[in-house]
Amino acid sequence: MIASLVGREVRRAFAGPAWLPAAFFLLVATLVPFAVGPDPRLLERIGGGVLWIAALTAALLPIERLVEPDRADGVLDQLFLHGVADESVAAAKIAGHWITFGPLLLLAAIPGSFLIGVPQDELGRLLLALGIGTLGLAALAVAVAALTAGLPRAGALAGLLLLPLAIPLLIFGAGASGDAASGALLLECAIALLLVAGAPFVAGAAIRVART
Repeated sequence: MIASLVGREVRRAFAGPAWLPAAFFLLVATLVPFAVGPDPRLLERIGGGVLWIAALTAALLPIERLVEPDRADGVLDQLFLHGVADESVAAAKIAGHWITFGPLLLLAAIPGSFLIGVPQDELGRLLLALGIGTLGLAALAVAVAALTAGLPRAGALAGLLLLPLAIPLLIFGAGASGDAASGALLLECAIALLLVAGAPFVAGAAIRVART
């Protein structure tokens, strides 16, 4: 059942604009050199942080389609009546969302890093940090989507919730991108693991509250 739910999330995402977060990510990476100037030293110093900010803002785009359509159409109620736990539904949504969000963002990060001027010796660390971070972002996005499902102006409210909660990922992810010896990668892994482990329970509880 879980595999079927993950596959459904993937099919639904690719049937819509799954490419939009990656395109937005690249757009931000393209605009930054115009805003701060073409100084290669400056771009090299801020490049990792800029790409992380682009990833955070790109993570906001798909939030409204993660939970609310299924809540409004009664899909979540039907799954509950068939004995599927709300936490299992949330876990499947996290997995499906990451499959359609994380790899595309990592692919976009390769040309994005060249646009920003990230040194080639830092590219591997940047992609590793982003890969771990996108797992945490996917979990956080589903949890926030469940918390705001059915509320007016849910998109704006989701942004107000997600961005502050994602600050630890931003801090340690950007740190891991620039310094392999800082230990920031281990802290980022711990935060991402905490989000992935806890988000299904938060989202499941929010789905139950919305049902009542």
